[in-house]
Amino acid sequence: MIINTGQRTDIPAFYASWFANRLKEGFVCVRNPYDSGQVSRYRLDPAVVDVIGFCTKNPAPMFPYMDLLKDYGQYWFMTITPYGRDLEPNVPDKHRLLEDFRRLSDRVGAQAMGWRYDPILLSDRYTADYHLRAFETMAAALEGCTKTVVISFIDLYPKVRQNFPEAREVAREDRLLLGRQLIQMASARGMVVKPCAEGDELVAYGADCGGCMRISDYEGAIGKKLKVPKRKGARAACACYLSCDIGAYNTCKHLCRYCYANAEPSKVLQNSRRHDPASPFLIGNYQEGDRIHDVPQRSWIDAQSSLF
Repeated sequence: MIINTGQRTDIPAFYASWFANRLKEGFVCVRNPYDSGQVSRYRLDPAVVDVIGFCTKNPAPMFPYMDLLKDYGQYWFMTITPYGRDLEPNVPDKHRLLEDFRRLSDRVGAQAMGWRYDPILLSDRYTADYHLRAFETMAAALEGCTKTVVISFIDLYPKVRQNFPEAREVAREDRLLLGRQLIQMASARGMVVKPCAEGDELVAYGADCGGCMRISDYEGAIGKKLKVPKRKGARAACACYLSCDIGAYNTCKHLCRYCYANAEPSKVLQNSRRHDPASPFLIGNYQEGDRIHDVPQRSWIDAQSSLF
């Protein structure tokens, strides 16, 4: 099976020691965000967990614990954007992040790495020309370290409108102009552009619009075929295979203004004070009345087939 860590928060950046403890103890508890008394308990065991998927803006806090992951398949998405602290107040220096991307790629392999350059937004400061210059610089720095770059244009979800009221949608003509040129730049650096939930409007320019985190991506990372149960994407426009996320909403302390997973900074700070690295839960602990469900788990590796 596949365990995901990055749909709701950034575990490597802020909760690396907690995750290391979970790997050592061999299980993790996840509270249902829509029914707080319902708890899913997952085994963390390479015998049943084929791949762990990460999505982070800062993997460095996880580096001391990488030996705990050596028996697991891994796929890492690392987000590196060109924005300053006006939009990403707690994201580390981008030059350091590019170095960390290269370091991580050296360890897990380019096939297990994806670069996310998203969301793309336009403003007086962050113009189309600004994006093109920044993307070219970053793509050059990451050449050979990944074969995939995911792009998306900002979506104005209710949480985004609340925390970033001046944000505006990117017009179709700008999406096409930027998309075409980013695809050309990426291709020159050996990368395929995968738009995230953007339909197929960029397919004519060479984008792979079939989804940014498909089973084939996990298979390429581990070099093995997977026989997986059917699942729906996280959104109607999403073709990705996302399941079993162990994070929690309102816990990412990057506090990016375009974030869809945080309601407001005060809620994030409140939750962070309830974090205990020794707890089975990311936030809080067991509560009276919890309904614990031990999730049935098995390996999805297809022993009858091989990629090679």
